[in-house]
Amino acid sequence: MSPVNGTAGGNTGVGTRQGSMKYVVILAVSAGLAGLLYGYDTVSVSGAVTYLTALWNLSTGMQGLIVSSIMIGGVIGVGVSGFVSDKFGRRPVLMVGAALFFIAALWSASVNTAAALVVARIIGGLGIGLSSSLAITYITECAPTKFRGTLSSMYQFLCTIGILLTNIINYAISANGGVHSSFANSAWRWMLGIGAIPALVFLIALAFMPESPRFLLQKGKQQKGFEILERIGGTESAKQEVVEINASIEEDKKGTFSDLFKKPLSYALIVGIFLALFNQWAGQNAIFYYAPTIFENIFPGGNTAFLCSAVTGTVNVIATIFGLYMIDRIGRKPLLLSGTIGMCVSYILMGLSMILNWNGVLTLVFSCMVIIFFAYSLGPITWVMVSELFPTYMRGRAAGFCTMFTWGANFVVAQFTPAMMSNWGGGTFLFWAVMDLVAFLGVKFLVPETKGRSLEEIQSFWTKK
Repeated sequence: MSPVNGTAGGNTGVGTRQGSMKYVVILAVSAGLAGLLYGYDTVSVSGAVTYLTALWNLSTGMQGLIVSSIMIGGVIGVGVSGFVSDKFGRRPVLMVGAALFFIAALWSASVNTAAALVVARIIGGLGIGLSSSLAITYITECAPTKFRGTLSSMYQFLCTIGILLTNIINYAISANGGVHSSFANSAWRWMLGIGAIPALVFLIALAFMPESPRFLLQKGKQQKGFEILERIGGTESAKQEVVEINASIEEDKKGTFSDLFKKPLSYALIVGIFLALFNQWAGQNAIFYYAPTIFENIFPGGNTAFLCSAVTGTVNVIATIFGLYMIDRIGRKPLLLSGTIGMCVSYILMGLSMILNWNGVLTLVFSCMVIIFFAYSLGPITWVMVSELFPTYMRGRAAGFCTMFTWGANFVVAQFTPAMMSNWGGGTFLFWAVMDLVAFLGVKFLVPETKGRSLEEIQSFWTKK
C-alpha cells in the first residue's frame, strides 16, 4: 500500500508522527550555506583587488574582470543546474558545486598572474552557479507553506553573514599591513584562500542531507518522499501533501520545458526574469564589490576603508533579519515596493554627497541606507519568489534559467562599475537611483503576491490567469 493510502514507515494504524520544525530549519540552514559561499566571495575579492591593483598595477578593466570573472562561470553553472538537477536530483548537484568552489578558493590563493586568477574564479563561479538557484529550490520544496518565505530566505541571510564575516576577516588581515607593505602579497592570498573553509563545511553538511521530497515523488520514489515529508510536517500533513504533489506531477506530465515560453507560464517567466535582473541592477553590489575602493578615496590612509566595509556588512545582516521576520507576515510585494523606492532615495543622497563633497560620514550613512532597503526586500525575496513561481517538473530548470539573468546582470555591475566611478564619480550612484525607480514601477505593475499560497496553488494561479 502506498503512503497516500495511509501506510508509511511503520505508521500503519499505530499512530501518527509529529513534524519537526527543528529538522526543517537544519535543512534550510544546510542548503543556505550556498549563500554564505556567494557572500564570502562578494567581499573577499573586493578586499583582494585593492591589494592586487597596487601589486600588479591593474587597469580599471582588469579590476572589473577579476571581480566579474566569477559571474562567467556562474552563468554557465546556473544555466545547466536546473537541467541536471531535474535529472539527477538537487543534492548531488549541490555537492558538485561545493567541491568546485573549494578547489577554486585554494587555486585562487596560489596564482601569480591576473590571467590565472581569472581562470580560477571562473571555476569558482561554476560552483556557486550550480549551487545558487538550486539551494533555494531545495529549501522551497522542503519548507511548510506557512514558513516557506522565511526559510527560503535563509540563503540570502547566510549570504549576508558571509559578507559580514569576510568584512571582519579582511579588516583583520589589512591591520597587518596596507597595500604597500611587505605583507601585501600574502594579504590578498589569505582573503581568497579562506573561502575554502565554508565550502568544505557546506560539502560536509550536504553529505547528511536527504534529497528533495518533491523530486523523489516526481521520480516515483513514493516511500522515501513520504518519509521526508512526514519528518518535516507530521504524518497527516505528509499524506495530504503527497496527494497534492502527485496530482500536480500527473498534470505536469502533459507539459514540457517549452511551456515556460507559452501562456500562461510565460507571465511567470517575465516576473522571474524581472526580479532576477533587478536583484543586481538595483546597484547594491556597486557598494559591496568596491566598498574599500569607494571609502579609500573618502577616508585615505590606514585601513578605515575596510572598517567602513564592515559597517555596511553589519547593517546588511540586521536588515536581512528584519526581512526574514516580515516576509511571511506582511508579504513579498509590500517589502519590495518600500525597498526599491527606499534604495532610489538613498542612492540620490549618496550621489549628491560625493558630487558636492559632503562629509564622508554622510556618504557612509547613505550607503548603509541603500544596503538596508535592499537587504529586507530584493535581497531575500528575489530568491524566494523565483523558486515559488514555477511547477515542480520545471522548477529546477526555470529557476536556473532566471538565475542566469541574475549572474549576467551581476557581471555587468562588477565589470563596469570601476569605469563608471572613474568617469562619472558620484553620478554613478544617481544612475543606480534611476534603475531603482524602474524596479519600483516593475514591482508595482508586474509582480503578484505569493504569501500564504502553497506551491500547487501558485501553479494553479498561473493556469487561471
